[in-house]
Amino acid sequence: MFSIIYNTIFYEPLYNILIFLINILPFHSLGLAIILLTIIVRLIIFPFSHKSVITQKKIKVIEPEINKIKEKYKNKKEEQTRQIMSLYKEHGISPFSGFLMILIQLPIFIALFVILKDISNLNEDIVYSFLLIPENINTLFLGFIEISKSNLFISILAGVSQFFQIKLAMPITPKQSKNPSLSTEFQRSMSIQMKYIMPFFIVFISQKFPSGLALYWTTSNIFAIFHEIAVSRKSNKIIQKNDPVKESKDSHEVKNQHGRENKSN
Repeated sequence: MFSIIYNTIFYEPLYNILIFLINILPFHSLGLAIILLTIIVRLIIFPFSHKSVITQKKIKVIEPEINKIKEKYKNKKEEQTRQIMSLYKEHGISPFSGFLMILIQLPIFIALFVILKDISNLNEDIVYSFLLIPENINTLFLGFIEISKSNLFISILAGVSQFFQIKLAMPITPKQSKNPSLSTEFQRSMSIQMKYIMPFFIVFISQKFPSGLALYWTTSNIFAIFHEIAVSRKSNKIIQKNDPVKESKDSHEVKNQHGRENKSN
């Protein structure tokens, strides 16, 4: 039952979209087809990824309140959890949105791995009847990268893009205090590991798979980076607009500037 659902929803549609893109692209480039496929996938799951990014931004905004709750109820873990969940509910935050994104992307990644590891031997049985079978597939990307094999250059790109994506997505690492709590130290440790160790892990694991997967991961990270930047700019504008302290400061600066101009006149 699970395999039928997996093949119907993930494997066969991705396989056929890739075949379609290879057919319409110049030189039947598999590398370009993977990039376009990644963009299509990211657009399809965009509502989920956007909600996840918005959730991360909201958590950053209310982080001072979360820290106050942790400090206030540091010896009452159950009450601490209840208060934090209540705060999430108040701000419309779903703490499981990031986990949902992983659940969605994991079967896509597995399907692409199965597709790319044997892409040269097309399975015509699962190709939709209205699609043409490509006469040949160009697995050489940028003239020197064999998509069906691992490639160090693409693996490094995947790691570097992962670093910047995590750097934008993760909250700022809290400064180490003189008497840090266990939860603060754990948060700091996890943040550092995610930011600096995860990219190296991506480079290492990418060397074990066809570089087409690393290309998919790189393109997906670049898409996520631009998405993070766009959401951050919009949220910063909203925060500045609704910040009375900043508005008062800006108004004071404008008045001072007008005063200086009047004196000079």
